[in-house]
Amino acid sequence: MRRVFVDPAAPQRDALLEAAKWIVNGGLVALPTDTLYGLAVDPFQTAAVSRLLSAKRRPAGHALPLIASDVHQITTSLGPLPRIGERLASRFWPGPLTLLVTAPARLAREVAAGTGRVGVRVPANAVARAICSAARIPVTATSANVSGEPATADPDEVERTLGDAADLLIDTGAAPGGAPSTIVDVTEDRPQLVRAGAVSWDEIQAWLSTT
Repeated sequence: MRRVFVDPAAPQRDALLEAAKWIVNGGLVALPTDTLYGLAVDPFQTAAVSRLLSAKRRPAGHALPLIASDVHQITTSLGPLPRIGERLASRFWPGPLTLLVTAPARLAREVAAGTGRVGVRVPANAVARAICSAARIPVTATSANVSGEPATADPDEVERTLGDAADLLIDTGAAPGGAPSTIVDVTEDRPQLVRAGAVSWDEIQAWLSTT
């Protein structure tokens, strides 16, 4: 694994472009998010997604969340957000709120894991968003750990546990950690809480009741 140290306040353009190049060419990149470190591959490349699952030693059947640079990238790559999704995105993105939307057919099958839905968010991390922008696609952001071990905010732990299973580690220091993103299914008329997390369900419901 190549490890590149990046200043989160002034990230080096060449490091961001290198990460994007690895991703679009089927590589596996560990990167920071606004919660923990994640593993990024192109979710439209079946071989890349299979490699990700192998690196995590994770069996198929578990859906993989995505992150994107902005709402436009999501709508271009995955399709338009439902009206409820648009309302939540306008308030909570960038931030730790994952929306479950209908998965397009061209996604690698393992990403949605047979559910017909895919989780996506715009993270409150400028480096992660910039890499998505440079790659021109949303990327996976499943936790950068071996399945069964704790997810981590520590890049040293990412390097220790994954080693050469990943091609590149973008190291911006410790990620914020804390609760994982909240997951809300917006594919139906009424939003459904799938996983409690950093954004409270009460706050989500309060926002929807006033907009």
